[in-house]
Amino acid sequence: MRYFRLLFALCGMMAFGQQMQESDAKQLQTIYNHALTSGKAYDWLDHLSNKIGGRLSGSLNAERAVEWGRQELETLGLDRVFLQKVMVPKWVRGTFEYASIITGPGMSMNVPVCALGGSIATPASGLRANVVEVKSFEELESLGEEKVKGKFVFFNRPMPANLINTFEAYSKTVNQRSQGAARAAKLGAVGVLVRSMNLRLDDFPHTGNMSYGDLPNSMRIPAAAISTNGAQLLSSMLSLNNKLNFYLKLDCKNFPDVPSFNVVGEIKGSEFPEQIIVVGGHLDSWDLGDGSHDDGAGIVQSMEVLRLFKEMNYKPKRTVRVVLYMNEENGLRGGSGYAQYAKENQENHIFALESDAGGFSPRGFVFEATGEQFEKIIQWKSYFEPYYADRFELGGSGADIGPLRDGKIVLSGLRPDSQRYFDFHHAANDTFDAINKRELELGAAAMTSLVYLVDQYGF
Repeated sequence: MRYFRLLFALCGMMAFGQQMQESDAKQLQTIYNHALTSGKAYDWLDHLSNKIGGRLSGSLNAERAVEWGRQELETLGLDRVFLQKVMVPKWVRGTFEYASIITGPGMSMNVPVCALGGSIATPASGLRANVVEVKSFEELESLGEEKVKGKFVFFNRPMPANLINTFEAYSKTVNQRSQGAARAAKLGAVGVLVRSMNLRLDDFPHTGNMSYGDLPNSMRIPAAAISTNGAQLLSSMLSLNNKLNFYLKLDCKNFPDVPSFNVVGEIKGSEFPEQIIVVGGHLDSWDLGDGSHDDGAGIVQSMEVLRLFKEMNYKPKRTVRVVLYMNEENGLRGGSGYAQYAKENQENHIFALESDAGGFSPRGFVFEATGEQFEKIIQWKSYFEPYYADRFELGGSGADIGPLRDGKIVLSGLRPDSQRYFDFHHAANDTFDAINKRELELGAAAMTSLVYLVDQYGF
């Protein structure tokens, strides 16, 4: 008799589990239906990109974006919307950026450049000097001060084209942008040119943050990105004439830190309100384009998670919070400030999801989790198979949610198809016309689906 009771109980549990799986699958289908037929992400991004534009930290447009985010979240009827103050860097690009390759008297060719974020300006009359080309810091050091002093250092290491993961290719080259000026300045260089972080050959220079480290102001030198076509041209001309001159004029300036805000909204949990699920992206962007892919897409997708829950009348068990982080691009003040806020208020974050890889077709998610946590997560993989977003991997998650890392919280990043992302990253062509509405909405649906499953089952 006992055997039959156990068998009956086991069959009941299996039937219940099957019912739950079917119910969850239907809920994901509902999420996708709403996102693709009545979604608001694309319209939100249209306004953020075309009515506000580039949102560099400390700028007027960043202030306008904060107010826009607050107003839009309030219209959703969330349980709470608030601004969290953070101090952010203020760097202004200025009015004029110009560069040319000079091969002789009256013989010059213009090339596309842009200042790297945080760079100092050139003298008002510009800067003219010979150029030394290197592919690595080791090569730079081997040249020594004798061959570098008084020259531009041209870092011309391309992103490796043979790496399918374009973020891996980016990671193998970006240190020349972030550290190049500091390294070259110590050897007496007068300026730095960095090949744009871009796998495509085009005429768009790609900006990005750089640091002088502990260099005193007196030793700091101007730093600019040169487009990939410009880098190819300069390199080929140097191979024919290593005595040519390069002329650079930048008009950028650093100012003291200014106040700004993270924008935060939440739906309070009905059963476990003390357990917090956070989803977000960064509200700031570089100033060359309008930041549609980096990271306007992540902002509106994150907002859409809460909007979809409200539209579907879904009442989460746990508190679901959206954070529109300020200052990811040149300081990470928003992400660090939010983590500090959570710590000071002794909040219990169980899951954080970030979208900061563009608005392309979602392919899955990457997770920072323990083995036990990932075993549970991987069981949800099949739910995403019908939507081609079922690539679940362990790995890095996102910059803004990184400061929440404590060994307990699960961190995750949306992973869209990345092959075209660096065509637009930090460049003037990162504009709304590069966004595909359906791909953007599919990303929002995938994020909402994952948040739903975490809310239902926790870890």
